[in-house]
Amino acid sequence: MARPREFDADLAIDRAMALFWARGYSATSLQDLTAELGIGSGSLYAAFGSKENLYARALERYCSHNAGALVAALDSATDVRSALRTALQALAEADLDDPERGCFLVNAATERSADPATVDRVSGTLRLVESTIAGALERARARGELSADKDPAALARFLTTFIQGMRVMGQARADRAFLESALSSALSVLD
Repeated sequence: MARPREFDADLAIDRAMALFWARGYSATSLQDLTAELGIGSGSLYAAFGSKENLYARALERYCSHNAGALVAALDSATDVRSALRTALQALAEADLDDPERGCFLVNAATERSADPATVDRVSGTLRLVESTIAGALERARARGELSADKDPAALARFLTTFIQGMRVMGQARADRAFLESALSSALSVLD
């Protein structure tokens, strides 16, 4: 009979995510992970297969949570501009609160650009963000909140790119005034 796991896998993924997010994949050793999770390497391998699989699960958790929050905010928005501003301000605040940590998605894209699975996860998340913004802007245009001459798909691509650039600037220690100015400029494309 198999011995039951002595840890909560969801909690382990969250704790591993925090460690990978803070240190990166390469700088996080198996020993770091087992110490953080309070389990032996055998339990880690039994539960997740490998450090790489655990990283993939942690990145998936981050992407699902963050992209999911944006999808929920924009799908339920009756005022797309306000919802976008609120979502982007929250990202800027997160960067101001902890600039060293930055965005796990940006970190993954830059550190693990040679790993096809990471590239697929990052690309898929960015496509989801872009399509969510495009859908919200389409609805806004249909309601008359966005000028009929505006191209929701092009604006969504710009805003998705802007979000990632803003996250990088946050990690580069851009100050509040800079991020707020950039945010206002980016949202002015909706006028």
